[in-house]
Amino acid sequence: MQKINLGVLFGGASSEHDVSLLSAASVCRGLDRSKYNVTAIGITKDGDWYYFPSLSADEINAEVWNRDDKHSCTFSISRSHSGIVLPDRGELIPLDVVFPVLHGENGEDGRVQGMCELAGIPCVGPGCAASAVSMDKSLTKLVAATTGVRQADWMLVTKRNFGDAIMDEIEKKFTYPVFIKPAGTGSSVGTSKARNREQLSEGLSDALRYGGKVLVEEFINAREIETAVLGNDNPVVSVCGEVIPSREFYTYESKYIDNTSETPIPANIPEQTAEEIRAYAKKIYMAIGCRGLSRVDFFIDKDNGGIVFNEINTIPGFTSISMYAKLFDACGIGFSELLDKIIAFAMED
Repeated sequence: MQKINLGVLFGGASSEHDVSLLSAASVCRGLDRSKYNVTAIGITKDGDWYYFPSLSADEINAEVWNRDDKHSCTFSISRSHSGIVLPDRGELIPLDVVFPVLHGENGEDGRVQGMCELAGIPCVGPGCAASAVSMDKSLTKLVAATTGVRQADWMLVTKRNFGDAIMDEIEKKFTYPVFIKPAGTGSSVGTSKARNREQLSEGLSDALRYGGKVLVEEFINAREIETAVLGNDNPVVSVCGEVIPSREFYTYESKYIDNTSETPIPANIPEQTAEEIRAYAKKIYMAIGCRGLSRVDFFIDKDNGGIVFNEINTIPGFTSISMYAKLFDACGIGFSELLDKIIAFAMED
């Protein structure tokens, strides 16, 4: 069997750069090298691209940018010369498929996906439009609203309208506490909980550092439930898992630093509730137009048992503690097999 030329992108000009390094190391460790010729392509926080001709999974870390064997490279979108170009060698490295192990802006938001579409190279995960909608939480809210699935009530704050007037509107609409989320980040980067006007102002100021749009959401006293979706035209949904954060809510620190959050799989919820969540996950996945994979997250309201859609992640984490792979492992699909399936779905399109 002829090997597949697989380009693995990692790093990225993103606030989630460091998480990407962890995910990419896990992916490269799990790939079956009898099936793939792996081309490692790193993107620095400044957006510079480098090709690493000899890089083990354990070497994908913060020190990778200091290596002497890296080569500056660019991505060619010419369909007759698609792949990675090494200017210093005058060489083209062709790619059969790209796996963007990139989280957040400039990787998960449709930019890389659109680039691959121009080049005619299959790309793991949802395409340009679905990735852009999923990355922008305000757009996700608008599309998800068409499905009839309940969401947390929300307001949009922008850099242009941030001030006393918009905070007055927020206080008229909501009672404290409220959640504040940048519209275009993942991994809970920039997310905070405000209990008063001072914390609201501080939280909005902080969140606006990560982009021009911020969501303010009603507080729901809830359990956090996650599902994993896999496939194209007829996707399958994993069992449900629960996230029990080590802190007040599932912050970046409780995900990647404390390492003490609990993630029971399957979640201890009624079977009917689990089936409803899985059906809702598929419905939202299809409405947005996702392909390949996504993780779809929900709340279960502790006060009334209602199911509330939270958000969708099109390139979920692939670290040792990440839920996407753990959810499918609980369904009998191991990590290497899962990677094979994800890549095959990209090439199917």
